[in-house]
Amino acid sequence: MLRKNRVKYYNAFSHVYDQFIAMHSKDLQQKARDFLITTVDPQPGETVIDICTGTGSLLPLYAAKVGDNGRVIGIDFSIGMLKVARNKTRHLKNVSLVLADVAALPVRSGTADAMSCSHAFYELKGETADACLKEVKRVLKNTRSFFMMEHEVPKNRFIRGLYYLRLMSMGSDRMKEILENETGRFKENFEKVQKVVSPTGKSKIIIATKQSES
Repeated sequence: MLRKNRVKYYNAFSHVYDQFIAMHSKDLQQKARDFLITTVDPQPGETVIDICTGTGSLLPLYAAKVGDNGRVIGIDFSIGMLKVARNKTRHLKNVSLVLADVAALPVRSGTADAMSCSHAFYELKGETADACLKEVKRVLKNTRSFFMMEHEVPKNRFIRGLYYLRLMSMGSDRMKEILENETGRFKENFEKVQKVVSPTGKSKIIIATKQSES
């Protein structure tokens, strides 16, 4: 029932999501997207998969990088979000949208040259997050990486309070994990994990690299 309610929520929120983001933080969101695209650095002909893609704001940017011979796949569990994403990518022949659970990705092993998740991984519950990382590792090619972007702890006191409220809503255990050992869950699944912070200091990317077939 809880999952169904979450799906209903995101289906409804999809109608105003982009307007909401534009009203509150359009410039910051664009800087964050540019930071992620630059860090992922997709090359022509590669396959890039964006999980929890939402309304697909990253997909046209990836599509431009990989070119006509590349492939971009956006995956989300909300049909409402994907309908908005379709409107943004309808003209792009190298973009596909998939309705699926990140804990069971309908993608062949060793498919992706890069995978990303922007401002959504923290929302995944414990078991789902663990299953998602195992699936991400399976789908990645050897030596390739998963890029998880999130907000860094804000310096502004008021915004920092809102950030903590968001973490608290995920449960005390999850909040503690994120604040004290945010790379721990990634290190349980990937051989190499590093963190990079954006030039603005407002965003961070956890880069988890697959180095084995497991």
